[in-house]
Amino acid sequence: MKVQHLALAAALAASTAAVQAQTEIQWWHAMTAVNNEWVTDLAKQFNESQKEFKVVPTYKGTYDENMTAAIAAFRSGNAPHILQVFEVGTATMMASKGATVPVGKVMQDAGLAFDPKAYIPAVAGYYTAPNGQMLSFPFNSSTTVFYYNKDAFKKAGLNADKAPTTWPEVFEAAKKLKASGHSCPMTLAWMGWTQLESFSAWHNVEFATEQNGLSKDGYKARLKINSPLHVRHIENLSQAAKAGEFVYKGRGSTAQASFTAGECAMIQTSSGFYGDVAKNAKFAYAIAPLPYYADAKGAPQNTVIGGASLWVMAGKKPAEYQGVAKFFDFLSQTKVQAASHQRTGYLPITLAAYDLTDKSGYYQKNPGTDVAVQQMVRKVTDKSRGIRLGNYVQIRTIEDEEMEQVWSGKKSAQDALDSIVTRGNELLARFENANKGK
Repeated sequence: MKVQHLALAAALAASTAAVQAQTEIQWWHAMTAVNNEWVTDLAKQFNESQKEFKVVPTYKGTYDENMTAAIAAFRSGNAPHILQVFEVGTATMMASKGATVPVGKVMQDAGLAFDPKAYIPAVAGYYTAPNGQMLSFPFNSSTTVFYYNKDAFKKAGLNADKAPTTWPEVFEAAKKLKASGHSCPMTLAWMGWTQLESFSAWHNVEFATEQNGLSKDGYKARLKINSPLHVRHIENLSQAAKAGEFVYKGRGSTAQASFTAGECAMIQTSSGFYGDVAKNAKFAYAIAPLPYYADAKGAPQNTVIGGASLWVMAGKKPAEYQGVAKFFDFLSQTKVQAASHQRTGYLPITLAAYDLTDKSGYYQKNPGTDVAVQQMVRKVTDKSRGIRLGNYVQIRTIEDEEMEQVWSGKKSAQDALDSIVTRGNELLARFENANKGK
């Protein structure tokens, strides 16, 4: 009996040592609801695939809150290993010298293959420095798409199988929805992203100088979003708001809940909203390309990247970076990428994952789920590669503030856009002064 007890104790001790030997990798993220479940499942799948490392995902609030918390943690020496940063924080992260380690270096040091060319060009290019070095790991990349309630369209006498293709058609549909008794014909989420950034790229008009901040002198960029086309569009939305045909529901993703609830019949938001719609909408819906103004030369062009990437924070141990690299290698697997794309609506990231999804018949069985990819794989121009500006998190807030003045009837479209340009350029000038010569 004594021998048996000793053997059992030794086995328990060995088991405990094995657990303790696991290297923990802290991953801070901003995913909620069904996307939080997805992130949790990814970590669980990786943890079960090997015994050496354990990825611990932690929700740290909204994208803004997550980034702020990580910066504070880095300064106190307690930063996570992996930080999810939304695309508008990219320029700020690039300028944070010493705070991060380029993903390419992490993978190379771990002896793992990492080929930026395997990614969708528009995705890889956005997270690549002017010197060609890929800085962060593309994760939940999205783009703006158009969702509509097919049941509401039928009730309003609209063709439920054909989405509006131009903005005049959208406004006409909103009028008919309103006339049929719909209290919220149209709403919009992520206002600055959908109605200024994506709108600019889709119409091939300049959002900011220096190729929207993506040139080698991107830190010198200044806003250009008070052009005649921008003013015309925001004014049209203003008129729709006055008529009750466009209903503003708040900042960020707030408006999305009103679509899944059936309250609002049309919405422009992230392709990453698909998982929520597929799970929670109790009505027939469809996904379609963004509308455009047919008289805008070059439209439609392509949409720009949204969502977020994963940054590796500096100051960690070699063994921990080995774990980060192994996790990224897991996330890069074609089957994992394809499954994530199909589950969430985020882009498949790699061309191989797109091909696998296509060959599986997924797009045929789920019409519209390829819209995001098709919008992104078009040929890009210097005006449509993406938006990468310093202090852009704060500029997004300015955009929200000024456009809320328009929706409430307190400012004209021209005055609000002029104010965004003036206030935003002050922040861009500060960013330029802080990054000269770096």
